[in-house]
Parts: sequence; C-alpha cells; structure tokens
Amino acid sequence: MPAGLCWPAAAALALLFLALLLALCRHLWALRWSLSRDRASALPLPKGSMGWPFFGETLHWLLQGSRFHSSRRERYGNVFKTHLLGRPVVRVTGAENVRKILLGEHTLVSAQWPQSTQILLGSHTLLGSTGDLHRQRRKILARVFCRAALESYLPRIQKVVSWELRGWCMQPGSIAVYSSAKTLTFRIAARILLGLRLEEKQFKDLAKTFEQLVENLFSLPLNVPFSGLRKGIKARDMLHEFMERAIQEKLQRAISEEHSDALDFIINSAKEHGKEFTMQELKESAIELIFAAFFTTASASTSLILLLLKHPSAIEKIRQELVSHELYPQHQNCPMAPCPGTGRDSEQQLLTTASDAHEDQRQLPDLTEETELGGGCSPNLPALLEPMHPPSSPQPRGCRCPLDISLEQLSRLRYLDCVVKEVLRVLPPVSGGYRTALQTFELDGYQIPKGWSVMYSIRDTHETAAIYQSPPGGFDPDRFNVTHLEAAGRFHYIPFGGGARSCIGKELAQAILKLLAIELVTTARWELATPTFPAMQTVPIVHPVDGLQLYFHPLRPSHGGEA
Repeated sequence: MPAGLCWPAAAALALLFLALLLALCRHLWALRWSLSRDRASALPLPKGSMGWPFFGETLHWLLQGSRFHSSRRERYGNVFKTHLLGRPVVRVTGAENVRKILLGEHTLVSAQWPQSTQILLGSHTLLGSTGDLHRQRRKILARVFCRAALESYLPRIQKVVSWELRGWCMQPGSIAVYSSAKTLTFRIAARILLGLRLEEKQFKDLAKTFEQLVENLFSLPLNVPFSGLRKGIKARDMLHEFMERAIQEKLQRAISEEHSDALDFIINSAKEHGKEFTMQELKESAIELIFAAFFTTASASTSLILLLLKHPSAIEKIRQELVSHELYPQHQNCPMAPCPGTGRDSEQQLLTTASDAHEDQRQLPDLTEETELGGGCSPNLPALLEPMHPPSSPQPRGCRCPLDISLEQLSRLRYLDCVVKEVLRVLPPVSGGYRTALQTFELDGYQIPKGWSVMYSIRDTHETAAIYQSPPGGFDPDRFNVTHLEAAGRFHYIPFGGGARSCIGKELAQAILKLLAIELVTTARWELATPTFPAMQTVPIVHPVDGLQLYFHPLRPSHGGEA
C-alpha cells in the first residue's frame, strides 16, 4: 500500500517536470526571436506572441479563423508579431500601414507566399516572381485581361452562367451554393479561359484534383506521408501531367488569329515580348490562371448570393436599374424556335460550351418536349442554348429575350457596381497577402526586421476603415455611391490588393459577379434551406462552413417589367 501511494506522487512530479520543460521551451523560443531584432535600429519589435517551438501559432490560426487576428489586434494593436506556417510574421492592418507595404514592393518588401504555396504552384508564376521577371510576366499576362479579351470572353461567360443557374432552378432539393459556384467558376476557367476540351468525367476529375491542390496550399512545409503538402504535391503532379497533354494538343492545332482563349493570348503575347515559354512555364501559368479564377471567384459568388438573400432590398434596386437600362428580360410569349437573327452555326458554338454542363447534376428533360426554365420561357434545348440576338435584331411582339451584355453596358449599371464592391468589402475572398522584408524598416513605431514575413490584412482593414458615412460593419452598397471616397485614399478598400501586385484579373472577376447578379435577379428567387444563416470560415478562402444550402426557384413570367 505505501508503495502504491507513490504512483500518484510520481505522476504529479512527472507532469510538473513536463510543464516546466514546455514553459522553458516556449520561453527560449520567444527569446530566440527577440534576439533576432535588428540591433542597428532603436525601434522595438511589434508586440505579440511567437507561440510554441516550430509550430508557432499555426494551429490557433487554423482553428480560430478570423477570430485569431481580431483578438490579437484588439490586444496588441494594428501591427503585431506572430509565427505562422514555419515563419516569423508581422500582421498589418490599417490603410496607411497597408499603403506602405503595397507601395514598397521591390524596395521595402517582396512577394512572399508560404513555402508550401511556392512548392505547389511552382517558380514560373506571377505570384512567385519578383523584380524584372515579375514586371515582364505581368506585361505578358496583361493581354489576357485587356478590354478586347474581356469582350471576347463575356458572351460565352454569360451563356455558361445562364445555363448553370437554370440548372440550379431545376434541382428538386437544396443546392450547396459554394460547391456549385466552384463548378461554375472552374468551368469558366477551364473551358473559356484555357479552352480545354473536356468530357464531363474529365472535367469532374480535374476539378476534384485541383480542389485538392488548393486545399493544401497553406499547409505545414512537411513532405511526409499523409501530410497536407504530400497530398498537394500528388495533386500538382496529376495536374501537370494533364496540362502537358492538353497544351501539346493545343500547340499542334493552328492558333486562331482571334486568340480565342487566355492560353492563346499568353503564348502569342510572350512571343511578341521576345520570349518563348517552356512547357513547364505554360503548365504553371495555366494552373495559376485557374487558381486565380477558381476559388476566389467562387467565394465571391457565394458571398454575393448570401448577402443578396440577407438584403432583398438590394435585389429590387438591381431589378429597377436593369429595367431603367432596358436590360431586364420579359419572357412572356417567347417563341419555341430560336430568337430571330440567330442560326444553326451560333447554336452549335454554344453547344460545345455548355452541352454537358449539368450531366453530373441531373437527368436532363426530354429535349423534344417543352421545358419550363428560368424566367418563364419554355424553350427546347436548342432554343435555350441559342446565342442572344443583338439589340438591333427584330423581335416578336411581346417578347424580349435576354440580350448579350457588353462591358460598356455593365459599366452603366452604377448600383450593381456598388453592390459588387460592397460584397467584396464585407467578405473579401482572401483575407490578406504575404510579403518578405527586403530591409529593416519602420512601421507604426515598430521595426520590421529584414527577412521577416509581413502579412497585410484586407478584411481587418475594411472592418476598421472610418471613411464611410455608414458603419463599416453593415451592408450598404450606397456607401460607394459618393465622391469623397477617392479623396480619402484608395487603401481603405483593397479586395484586389494594390500597388505593383494588384490583382491583374480584377476586371474579369467583377464582370463575372455582375453577370451572375443579373442572371440571379432576372431569372430566379432563392431561399435558405437551413434554420439559420451559416457561419463563415475565413482560412484560406472565405466561405460558409456548411457550403450555404439554398433552394432555387425560377421566377414566374414577368409582365410589364415587373419581377
């Protein structure tokens, strides 16, 4: 018995020893980073915690999401230090602080993504390049998003969005919006931007593999079995193998003078700048294009649908604006045949884009029968897929089928533009960006040591901006319908970043969101399929934790311009 009494005491002693050892390790870890400050600068390091040895505060960051940064900002201020994904990080919030970071590209700071991201995306990308190489690649990729290119993408994007949304309305049950939005944006990226010719099974397999890559972009830099990085590398290698075959097929075909897709623009733009891309560069550029257009646009699309559902008055205002610009379609008495001014060639062009768009989601109705879809028309499939006729084409009396919408027409929709901006302000798809300090510099009274990572916060900067007439925490598109915001500086609103590394595809992203909003408010109504609105996860991409479960229903035929 006396011997038995020793076990609790021994266990307590062992636990005490372990606790002291952990405390000592954490103290030495914090001391190690305190000694790393630049002694040539009299300024102190930012306040904050470096967490536990090696892991830092990565686990807290992944588990707490946005609360991780907001709680530390409240405790330490707009500039604080932490340790994430294997590196010392200074987290930065506030327009003036962010301005210094973004405008300091190539001088104070350089682009720095986590090591796992660099490994998975590769070294031949715009994200990973610096200095002159970054400037050259940006010039080449600029052709992909020039106005002429956007105009060429727009009609095809509009048709894919229309077809996808009508499919949502045909579903008898609820839709997981985030998943469906990823399908939509991946289809736009793969088919329209890259011009990939995919069977539906190939499309689904490619989308699944790409999602596995993106899910592991922000993982611990440990290439060991079952680790996130190992899974990401496996997905990357599968994507590279597929892309190489697709690009070789594309290069063997004659490239059209119209540059029908973004990959054509990249190949020809590189040649015009005196550069011939290697196969590795083309593969990584193609994957980067999908990465840029896939998850972030899907996140923003989901946020758009969520916030419009929460604020139905915005839906009505968008409809009124469309009516005032004669862009609100009225589908009563639509003919069963294709709209006048269109023909079989145009029909076939769209069939190649969207014919298999929903084979994985539902059994299509009998194509020989009339089918009620979307805004109340009852077209058969050829009529549904027929390209919209130009405004000058004659129309049957009492019928206004949807028209192709140009960039110029989109630019006139001022309130819609404000809605998209407000969605991106309230729920920016990416919470921030990474940089590495090229030299020690001062920020908000602290030193940022050379070599440390700097993570500027988009979301926190939006939440703390004090330049708006209405509270930053609310949803108010009209906050952007004023003139004083430009004078207050552009770094209070940074959903696309800023400076030399501002998002090169922001015009395309905004156009997709506007086309989606137009299709939504003119053809559908939607309602929550769950008792309450879902919470939002912010790492690594903003999205609802349950995917946002909604019911979609087609609108009844409109009469006299009423929805």
